[in-house]
Amino acid sequence: MHSLSDLRRLVKFFIVSATSLFIGAMHGMLQVFPPIRAWLDSIGSPYGGPGHMIDPLAHAHMNLVGGVVTLAMGTTYYLLPRLSGKRIYSQRLVQHSFWWLFLGVYGFYTTQMVFGIWEGYLMLHDRAAMTHAHHFYGPIVAVAGTCMAVGFMVYFSNIVLTLMGPVESTRAED
Repeated sequence: MHSLSDLRRLVKFFIVSATSLFIGAMHGMLQVFPPIRAWLDSIGSPYGGPGHMIDPLAHAHMNLVGGVVTLAMGTTYYLLPRLSGKRIYSQRLVQHSFWWLFLGVYGFYTTQMVFGIWEGYLMLHDRAAMTHAHHFYGPIVAVAGTCMAVGFMVYFSNIVLTLMGPVESTRAED
């Protein structure tokens, strides 16, 4: 049901998932250290202000989208042919779903961290400059969010098209 090269292409889903969970775990550990927690609280974490970009937005997206969703996508692409007897509709769409999701989640995480730290510093040291800095946030985070959404939509489309496709004949080597 899968060629060896198709299976090898799925490994990146699991590597990115493990890496994302590691980054998310380190992020979570660091954000509870008293000096870091005090700084985050002083800039509005978790309810508003720039602190919420770092905790919970960046932290949650790295764990949930980077870790859990990427793992679920790779696992689905691996298991669906085995459970349904159907070949994945498009290996090209598998790659597109991965790369769009990867660019989106890491772009989103980076944007949240950079703007959270930058605006947090400005909030405490130069409030007037904070509004100017935030002007750039919306378009940048929109691009990252759109990349994630494209990855989700490509994945969903590939799964639906796979399930609508024909069942493969059983081969002796399977």
